[in-house]
Amino acid sequence: MGRLLAALLLALSAPAAAADAPLLTSHLRIHDPFVVAEERAKTYWLFSKNDPAVTGDKRFGIMAYASTDLAHWRKPKLVFALPEGNWANDGGWAPEVHQWKGRYYLFATFHNDKALIATTGKRPLYRRATLLAVADRVDGPYTLIHNGEPVTPSGDMTLDGTLHVDPAGRPWMVYAHEWMQMGAGTIEALPLKDDFSPAGPPQLLFRANEADWVVGQKQPEGDTGYVTDGPELFRTKTGTLLMLWSSWGKGGYVQAQARSKSGTLAGPWEQLGPLVEQDSGHGMLFRTFDGRLMLVLHRPFKRALAKFYEMRDAGDRLEIMREAVELDGEAYPTHGCPMEAQDAGC
Repeated sequence: MGRLLAALLLALSAPAAAADAPLLTSHLRIHDPFVVAEERAKTYWLFSKNDPAVTGDKRFGIMAYASTDLAHWRKPKLVFALPEGNWANDGGWAPEVHQWKGRYYLFATFHNDKALIATTGKRPLYRRATLLAVADRVDGPYTLIHNGEPVTPSGDMTLDGTLHVDPAGRPWMVYAHEWMQMGAGTIEALPLKDDFSPAGPPQLLFRANEADWVVGQKQPEGDTGYVTDGPELFRTKTGTLLMLWSSWGKGGYVQAQARSKSGTLAGPWEQLGPLVEQDSGHGMLFRTFDGRLMLVLHRPFKRALAKFYEMRDAGDRLEIMREAVELDGEAYPTHGCPMEAQDAGC
């Protein structure tokens, strides 16, 4: 009954919403979605890599859609453009926006496949890292900090940085260290100063192949890669520290969770297994203006859409209450999408 009522209310509000926000959630091709619920303006901002086809701007950067109901969206605006002359020349993956000391900070991954770094294997490696930018408004414009240099070590190939603030109020950047360099990708944490410059060396949290559900991907160079993607930290109502992260499983991309036994970044981390399979992943959490805990992720991996789930904080883990199909029209089947059928629009 609750789902039917929500769908009815959404339908009744559609004519008014469509005038200002003509795009439906099922229209949005989104990888690595990140939502900020801006309380002051009662607006949800959905961040993603810039798509010139929808913004009309060909620069590499980050765009944001705006909505008041998570179902109807205004046309996106470019909130950050990678400036010319920066070492990076491509990317814009996994954008996240976090508030810190009264300002908004953008974390986004960029790379340059011509900027080679040292390698001990057969696979060429190049610069890839999360860059940080700052703005006074959630919708930008954002300006690079640290002269556009990453805070992770220059010889490390990393991605998907996220902000974590520990119980003492100290900031950390938690990120994935690429399987391309490590073989078994890792999740690592870098302590930061208040200006988001490094406060010490990175710390290893766990490796992808420590999770029994992760399936390695055989590589042309003859080795097997184990992927780490999309970490995000969440403190439950009981004080438990959880981490969302993604890798490849038996049926495609997987959204999973892990739990720190110590309640701190130091762990040790125990793998709790998949939250969502169905070729889904790189999720993040936010609260709606009426207080519901929501997960947004992309599904399927190719031709991806943003998918929303209502969640329950179970104290020692996160649990899915339901998929919010009233928001996206259930454009893809809930029973999953076989890998071989993705290009056909499954």
